[in-house]
Amino acid sequence: MTPDISPHLSAQFSFLLDADALKRVDRSNVLMDHSRPENSAEHSWHIALYALVFAPLAPRDVAISRVIMMLILHDLVEIDVGDHPVHEDTDWDEVARLETAAAERIFNQLPREQATVFLELWNEFAAHTTPDAVFAHMMDHTQPLFQALCADKLYPGHEPIVRAILTTGRGAYLRDTFPAVYNQAWHLLGEPAVGDRTSVTDRLAFLTEADKLKSVLRATKLVDGSRFENSAEHSWHIMLYAWVLAEHAAAPVQIDRVLSMLLIHDLVEIDAGDNPIHGNVDHAAQDAAEQAAADRIFELLPADQAQEFRAIWDEFEAAESDDALFAKAVDRTQSPLCNMANGGGSWRDYNVTLDQLDNRVGQPIQAGAPAVWTWLRDQIRQFYKTNGMAP
Repeated sequence: MTPDISPHLSAQFSFLLDADALKRVDRSNVLMDHSRPENSAEHSWHIALYALVFAPLAPRDVAISRVIMMLILHDLVEIDVGDHPVHEDTDWDEVARLETAAAERIFNQLPREQATVFLELWNEFAAHTTPDAVFAHMMDHTQPLFQALCADKLYPGHEPIVRAILTTGRGAYLRDTFPAVYNQAWHLLGEPAVGDRTSVTDRLAFLTEADKLKSVLRATKLVDGSRFENSAEHSWHIMLYAWVLAEHAAAPVQIDRVLSMLLIHDLVEIDAGDNPIHGNVDHAAQDAAEQAAADRIFELLPADQAQEFRAIWDEFEAAESDDALFAKAVDRTQSPLCNMANGGGSWRDYNVTLDQLDNRVGQPIQAGAPAVWTWLRDQIRQFYKTNGMAP
């Protein structure tokens, strides 16, 4: 008899729904267009992208796949504890105590073995001693610097904060550990160049452009229904989905490749916009726009990385490999959970029927993660019945 995995999946989805709250934790950083504060979910996505882009510059003993995993989950504790700006007077020992308690609450929602893995990785990041954790912290400290310095102009009050961070604050160590970043930061502050910064300069245009994904709105609302989700925080969330649900893939997958696909898959929306699955969209025109966007955006990288990233994106779009099929399944899984949590969301907005969901959502999930669709389809059917929605 096949064991019932429903409780296992229910625990995983409980964790994943709780994680949605990270999108409502604001940071002291602002988007590069100064339109609003950056939140911790899109920050986590952006620093994971930093890690992937700066992978060629990492020490040889660093495993970028583990670094990206650390960065996906490292700020989840802020759901309970909030963000703490580094320039404010703070009892960091008390913050550490609260964050440890938050980690235990949040990760222990997962099945026991998975909870153990996530807690151990979070503790490794927090301890800041292994090569992977050290590089992860470098990304966490580097992105806010360039978030401020690569904007058209510095946000009021941020220049003295950045200078203090580089001089005596948490970024001062980059002078010795990542001098190209340190030199580039001072250059952007208008100071004379004191060393090589080419390897960073060559990648900053791409990383700066990526910030625009945080302003691309999707048709799906957050779990609490308070606003529409943006494509950067969505990308972070489905990376977490993929990692948690990997055991349910239709075929064995390389989770590091899946995470890379999901990390970059929506960057084309900077130019092409979001394509609501239930909307009335000219798919040929949308595909052409996304291809043109991929040409432009990935070419902002050094040639070898441009080719590598474009190949990963093309593989995701083709949806033929086991990795891409699972990535596509995960990309379809998150929105139904949000819609059920917030009262129907885009299903009500677009008058979506169960038959349409079976075709547009069920088929790709069934192809990449059939056990997930079996569980999810039952939840959706019950939701439609309970809420009097069209079958």
